[in-house]
Amino acid sequence: MVTVSSQALSIVRDASSMTDYSLQALAILRDPAQFKWYIIPFLLVVLFIYFKEAAGRNWSAVLAGLAFWGMDWFNEIWNSLVLYFTQYAPVWCAPGGDTCYLILVGLNIEITFMFLIMGLMSTLLLPEDKGMKIVGINNRLLIAAVMSVLCVAVEMVLNLAGALTWDYSWWDLGSPWLIWVFGYMPFWLVAFWVHDMADTRKQIITVGAILAFDIVCLAVFGGVLGWI
Repeated sequence: MVTVSSQALSIVRDASSMTDYSLQALAILRDPAQFKWYIIPFLLVVLFIYFKEAAGRNWSAVLAGLAFWGMDWFNEIWNSLVLYFTQYAPVWCAPGGDTCYLILVGLNIEITFMFLIMGLMSTLLLPEDKGMKIVGINNRLLIAAVMSVLCVAVEMVLNLAGALTWDYSWWDLGSPWLIWVFGYMPFWLVAFWVHDMADTRKQIITVGAILAFDIVCLAVFGGVLGWI
């Protein structure tokens, strides 16, 4: 029998209607007993990458990485709200994989660190000429599309391994284009948009607005209402 963690009790109205994957995720949601020491060097790797780019004053890459990360948080928040309002399942769930800490039902700390690195890392692929075309396609759009395809492929492998699960027929191995369009493309499009802004002040305001919106949503839906 799966025991729902105390952190997740306010999310559950009718546990009998929830999928097994949802209950498994809720059982470890924000449970500090999941802690494992490997997360500390992982954190240092993330900090090293950002500190290195900041030391080189590569602010466009740093802010693009944070924009990418903020877009993922937005996705994870609405995904958690889907579970609350359906009382069935989120669109995607991260119930397994021996995580160190499950932050939201579809987001563990390993995933969020991964996205912090991925967004910044992807800017290294960008040609200096943002208008240059590759095989007739704008390089930003093509790189975003290809990176999104690669991420969908990785998600499929994770799904087959049981680490990332899907319970809806319209979001599964048979409908990868939805994951491509809504799950990843916006991340890169926003990150590259921020990266190409000529004004650092505008970049900071844009990224600040994205992260501020995420923080408000987390505070309201999580801290105040206890929905996620």
